[in-house]
Amino acid sequence: MCISGIPGYQEDRHPYANDAVKAGAVAVVAERNIDVDVPLVLVQDSRHALAVLSAHFNGYPSSELKLIGVTGTKIGDTLLETDINTQEPPVLQVNLRRMVDAHCAYAVMEVTSQGLDAGRVLGCDFRTAVFTNVTQDHLDYHGTMDNYIAAKGLFFSRLGNRFTGDPEACKFAVLNADDQVFTVFQKLTAAHVLTYGIHEEADVRAEEIRLSAQGTSFRVVTYKGTSEMKIDMVGTFNVYNALAAITAALAEGLTLETIRDGLASLPGVPGRLEIVDEGQPFLVLVDYAHTPDGVDNVLRAVRAFSEKKVITVFGCGGDRDRMKRPIMGSIAAEYSDFVIVTSDNPRSEDPERILTDIEAGLPDKHYSADRYELMADRARAISNAISMANSGDVVVIAGKGHETYQIMKDGTIHFDDREVARQAIREGKS
Repeated sequence: MCISGIPGYQEDRHPYANDAVKAGAVAVVAERNIDVDVPLVLVQDSRHALAVLSAHFNGYPSSELKLIGVTGTKIGDTLLETDINTQEPPVLQVNLRRMVDAHCAYAVMEVTSQGLDAGRVLGCDFRTAVFTNVTQDHLDYHGTMDNYIAAKGLFFSRLGNRFTGDPEACKFAVLNADDQVFTVFQKLTAAHVLTYGIHEEADVRAEEIRLSAQGTSFRVVTYKGTSEMKIDMVGTFNVYNALAAITAALAEGLTLETIRDGLASLPGVPGRLEIVDEGQPFLVLVDYAHTPDGVDNVLRAVRAFSEKKVITVFGCGGDRDRMKRPIMGSIAAEYSDFVIVTSDNPRSEDPERILTDIEAGLPDKHYSADRYELMADRARAISNAISMANSGDVVVIAGKGHETYQIMKDGTIHFDDREVARQAIREGKS
């Protein structure tokens, strides 16, 4: 079978229908009449049809799971790699079926705004939808914040519109009460709403938050009791992530003690404030933060425990939202003693132009020219940052995190911030 003309792809696929038939397609689903020698099914929305067919051919696997809604899905000891955060329906439904066949009771997956807008999770029967926050991101795709919020809102409006006395059939919307769009999503869903937060009243709240370079601890107050929590991750944003997980787990009937032990045993996430340690007298952290909110969260967390200088290396991706570049420059200036603006994944753009866009935000914080540097060569930028660090300083390398590549105009090259930082530290010792 061939699905033709799916919106959201770079080109109209209808002209390729006969090529698909020659390659073995036994039927064609299309949005307009085309001349093919196999059965033709006309639909109004081929993306919707793709989701329906994918779910049907795989026996509607999400109905046999408690779907809480991550790519790189782990099935037992099997790790499945993916090149996008929310998979297209044919791949997603096959993987959900594999999880059912492997006797998994739960599936947890990332549901992106693009994935929602493109209909990738249509047909997925979610048990719980978790909302973390909405900040300026993906505007190159959505165009406006209103469109972005509307795409996120689809997740909660699709949870169903019925009430049931069967606890196993209950749907949950886990919402961040501290976020500005909380009430929007609350009104969109008929599911049972559970809230979490730090500042506002919520069903699950964190109090007495204590941050350090080694991790974070806090007291959680819930509708099922109170407990002390510790996570091997840094920053208030990770407290919010923990609260979201705690709330979803409580909805599934787990005890606070079980949740506490699970969080305490959770290792740090690669590329998320990951420490690069070669015995140097200063701290080097690599993080994936590549949005204004991400950079703000990371640098705010670092500034909370840093006793000396914070040196930040970051850039912005090419062929992406230009509006966020000066904003990120301004944020980096606010929390850093020195900033090196460098390349991230420039793609087809001129790296120097990206750096200039970011630089426009630095003067907003009255940042003098001797407190920042523009350096397109990312390896050199990382090396320079490490060479200027003294005992007790913190070097933050943001933007790529766990990524092991850099996308350039002429192709993709191997590049790992952690490897480059480690080498720079070793060379500094010699």
